Amino acid sequence: MVEKVTDFFKGWKNKRITSTSYYHVANGQAESTNKIIINNIKKRLEESKDRWPEVLLGVLWSYRTTTKISTGETPFSFVYGIEALILVEIGEPSLRFEHTNELSNEEELRTNLDLIEERREASLIQMATQKQRIERHYNKRAYLRYLKIRDFVLKKVF
Repeated sequence: MVEKVTDFFKGWKNKRITSTSYYHVANGQAESTNKIIINNIKKRLEESKDRWPEVLLGVLWSYRTTTKISTGETPFSFVYGIEALILVEIGEPSLRFEHTNELSNEEELRTNLDLIEERREASLIQMATQKQRIERHYNKRAYLRYLKIRDFVLKKVF
């Protein structure tokens, strides 16, 4: 099949360039997120696999409103500056929903928007702390050896 496509392009004197899009900084993050979402969809669709479009919105909502260990925040709160109200909290009486009024709600939203940069900086610090914690865990078994001049080293030549 590939040879037919290549011959087709040669017949029209066009050069065929084969490449894949790859953005090395974000690609691993997207794959990790997609893996989590796909696993959650699989857990919800044990009995019928054709219902995945109906389940997808609920899975995305749960992913966006779950606190991530690395940042200590939810993706929803990073975007909107506040935590999401779950539908159950709106329909059922809860302290969070009962003790709000229009004026205090708007004032709280403005305060949250003013403090969002501080929250983002705090989550960056949290991410760096977790990265150091993970690094310490993996380096726990590593034995560091400092080499000096005239030390013998095994060198592989390829």
